[in-house]
Amino acid sequence: MRSFHSNSRENDIGTTIVPDPPAPSGKARLEVSRPAVIADGIRKGAELHHLRKVLDHIAYAGLARLTSGLSPASLIEAYTDWALHLSNSPGKRVELAIKAARKWTRLSRFAYRSALEGGTSEACITPPAHDLRFASPEWQRWPYNVIYQAFLLQEEWWHNATTDVGGVTSQHEAVVEFVARQFLDMVSPSNALLLNPVIQHRIMETGGRNLLDGFRNFLDDWDRVVHNKPPAGAEAFRVGRDVAVTPGKVIYRNRLMELIQYAPTTDKVRPEPVLIVPAWIMKYYILDLSPENSLVRYLNSRGFTVFIVSWKNPTIEDSDIGLDDYRTLGIMAALDALNAVVPGAPIHAVGYCLGGTLLAIAAAAMACDDDERLKTVTLLAAQVDFREAGELTLFVNESQIHFLEDMMHSQGYLDARQMAGAFQLLRPNDLIWSRVVRHYLMGERTPINDLMAWNADTTRMPYRMHSEYLRSLFLNNDLAEGRFLVGGRPITVRDIRVPIFAVGTERDHVAPWHSAFKIHLLTDTDITFLLTTGGHNAGIVSSSTHSNASFQILTKAAGDAYLDPDNWAKIAPRLDGSWWPAWADWLALHSSAPVSPPEMGAPELGYAIVTDAPGTYVLQT
Repeated sequence: MRSFHSNSRENDIGTTIVPDPPAPSGKARLEVSRPAVIADGIRKGAELHHLRKVLDHIAYAGLARLTSGLSPASLIEAYTDWALHLSNSPGKRVELAIKAARKWTRLSRFAYRSALEGGTSEACITPPAHDLRFASPEWQRWPYNVIYQAFLLQEEWWHNATTDVGGVTSQHEAVVEFVARQFLDMVSPSNALLLNPVIQHRIMETGGRNLLDGFRNFLDDWDRVVHNKPPAGAEAFRVGRDVAVTPGKVIYRNRLMELIQYAPTTDKVRPEPVLIVPAWIMKYYILDLSPENSLVRYLNSRGFTVFIVSWKNPTIEDSDIGLDDYRTLGIMAALDALNAVVPGAPIHAVGYCLGGTLLAIAAAAMACDDDERLKTVTLLAAQVDFREAGELTLFVNESQIHFLEDMMHSQGYLDARQMAGAFQLLRPNDLIWSRVVRHYLMGERTPINDLMAWNADTTRMPYRMHSEYLRSLFLNNDLAEGRFLVGGRPITVRDIRVPIFAVGTERDHVAPWHSAFKIHLLTDTDITFLLTTGGHNAGIVSSSTHSNASFQILTKAAGDAYLDPDNWAKIAPRLDGSWWPAWADWLALHSSAPVSPPEMGAPELGYAIVTDAPGTYVLQT
């Protein structure tokens, strides 16, 4: 194609070449060229910066998939810190050598006595009470008793080697000890076909059929993972049929959540409704499992009108949703709906896990705005201070968060499997290796219950929200230290003046109860703290069918002197049974006399019934 310029010409391959216009001369040339050069330099610099970020995102995201989201730089930094300080600590190395010699001597004596006595000699090391890997009687016979004793002594030695090394930062020490523990858990003799006497007995008992059954279980599990199917047995707990069956209606829906109002089961109800805000890293129906395990159904039976938020399972289109969107489109939108259904009634707000953290943020912001719609606040296994947030904080540093952000940026969200894997690493013996032994080596299937089926019904987290959550809360602890911004201004949970009921669980690896207890340090209002048996999920789902459950409870009035958690645990009375009745009694104490139940929704105010519970968002995969 030829140019229309009269002074153009063609090169050898027919491409039209248009010569540059004549350049201005003298001062005019200088005045014209300088802004153009600057603008061109800025443009090229911006393009180069963008290209650099794109290439970095691609590289980090690809590496993150290979390492399951763990930053190699973060691990190298921790191990370098530990190794350099250990190499420069001759006293520590001598101590470790002496300990190794003593342990070897003890093991040799135990092995000799055990061989002579047939395994009846006293063990030289006892596993912790929670470690049940070697509890079977078969492990007490020679030579298996020597094998597991050697392993436990080795575990103890490595704990000594990775801790109490002078000069190592506390986080690096915790990372090195954690990774060493993960490796030792993996190579435990309880996981080995030829070293585990229980497996050997099973092989003799079944003629090896257990291994065939185990291989079949492995193939079935592999197929379910590849095709994104639920685990074996989860089919018996279908949402809306077997779980999440409490009668109710979805009365409001936006891009982020559905609001469910449950039908009353009593003639009279408390005027103050209950709004439950679950975490968006889980499906809401953990609080509405099968009828005998449903907290929602229990509250209904105690005469409360219950509403619950059902979060959307985000996709790549939702990557721009931020933490404040969950506050405005979640909690604040739900409060507006409750005001329409039950006008003028103050609200009992309940937050579970991350939903509790969000509720604390919303309640603090409402206090700054003189918004008095909340009657009480209940925090279930929730944290507002993240300095001691358990082993999840081991890998929360700038390197690790930057690594995760690149991985999430490439896919728009944090994948549910990546998140589930992180939680499993907190309890590998219970959640990984015991399952491997039972399902694949013993050839058995662990019967699945409603809570286990719910746990497999995973969700995703938007890129922007999770990045803000990790940086503002976990890394910088902005909420506890008065730097968290809502609407451009810092808020603090100290402004919350309504009574607070906080629940911690004794074996919580996600929100350790000592961390949840810090609500005492950050507020100056009446706080009733309850510590229950169980873990992060099973401790909260504590119906009357949990016969072995117990709890401690104590109230601190505003202005009372602070009591640290360990001393609190010594003086707080312990009661048997589920903690649900104690909480329902507390809610009733802060409620008015019962009245007639409200209508379902408020169509005249824009809150018409959308569909039946459990709604549509909870069914998203």
